[in-house]
Amino acid sequence: MSNSETINPNTTMNNESKTSSTTKVEELQNLKGRKTVLMQGNEAVAYGALDAGCNFFAGYPITPSTEIAEILAAELPKRGGVFIQMEDELGSICAVIGASLAGAKALTATSGPGFSLMQEGIGFARSAETPCVVVDVQRVGPSTGMPTSCAQGDIQQSRWGTHGDSPAIVLYPDSVKESYELTIRAINLSEKYRTCVILLLDEVLGHMREAVRLPDLSNVRVISRVKPTVPPHWYKHYENNEKYPIPLASFGEGYRFHVTGLTHDSLGFPTNKPNEAAEMMARLKKKITYNIRDLVQIESFQMDDAKIAVFAAGITARSAKAAVVMARKEGIPAGLLRPLTIWPFPDDAVRKMLRDVDIVIVPELNQGQLIREIERLVKDRSDSKLIKIQRVDSKLIPPQDILQKIKEVI
Repeated sequence: MSNSETINPNTTMNNESKTSSTTKVEELQNLKGRKTVLMQGNEAVAYGALDAGCNFFAGYPITPSTEIAEILAAELPKRGGVFIQMEDELGSICAVIGASLAGAKALTATSGPGFSLMQEGIGFARSAETPCVVVDVQRVGPSTGMPTSCAQGDIQQSRWGTHGDSPAIVLYPDSVKESYELTIRAINLSEKYRTCVILLLDEVLGHMREAVRLPDLSNVRVISRVKPTVPPHWYKHYENNEKYPIPLASFGEGYRFHVTGLTHDSLGFPTNKPNEAAEMMARLKKKITYNIRDLVQIESFQMDDAKIAVFAAGITARSAKAAVVMARKEGIPAGLLRPLTIWPFPDDAVRKMLRDVDIVIVPELNQGQLIREIERLVKDRSDSKLIKIQRVDSKLIPPQDILQKIKEVI
């Protein structure tokens, strides 16, 4: 049997990085990096953002993400940063984009209804290639739904919520420690690839507490945007360059560039020329497709000899891993594949999984958003059997339910 392995050839965090916090800001600051303490997932996001250099937050309170805003409201001013409570989520994403254009590392946090309102702004940030991070702590929906209950209904929205084609980088932790680590990774990737990165959390993860430790900051890799070195009259804000990070000027630094949501040329000015439009769209796509190895991060657990695979993400993956452990104790060759990067979808890892196993079980807290991607990859294979476990009643899928499905398909 193989142990759990997180696969990412260019990970942005030291594997020894840990997390920590308590509900009291002062107590956490005294303990940070020294002792193991209890920390909520939302707290981990807030302190991950601070340790990644986030110095601007604009947001509107919404359950179940509000603790992120509360902590940053207290901590950012102490560190020379800026916190603004906006009038709504529309204003929040616009303020975040504006702050980023002025050179800030900017972040906002919300939940399903607010995430929907932010979609046009997210599309603008991707089109204008403006670094920022949006944290979506998911809850039961649609509409107002059940604000204090758990669901995984925003997986597809996080990829396809904006109109038009645009690249998407979406990360999805399954623990409080990973919430800290992937927040740092999200900010790093946004700075490196000049785009809006989404961090998905589950309501349960946002509010659960785990014993974790924050790392020494010397062990945390932080990426910041590269400043241009060419004279201002040579600078092109949207120059084609396949090597990242690429130079990025900010307003107020003496470089002249135009920002618009319209299709634009290399200087940022609107264009109707087909060749310039094609060049812009190709650049947005290539920053994802040409960097898959850097972007995709997965965990493989007991997959070396598995004949039955469970594919799960977020909080559901914890139940899935427990079910795999129980199945192994009964001699059943089961394994787990878990995406930490949900978009771009880990096509290659899933194809390899499908070559080696007979059956794939996909548990998720929605009506079938992950299994669609698996179905897309097996549509030409008649020998693959997919089993779904779906729950949308605000309750988690227990390990026993997944184990039962594993036994049913032996």
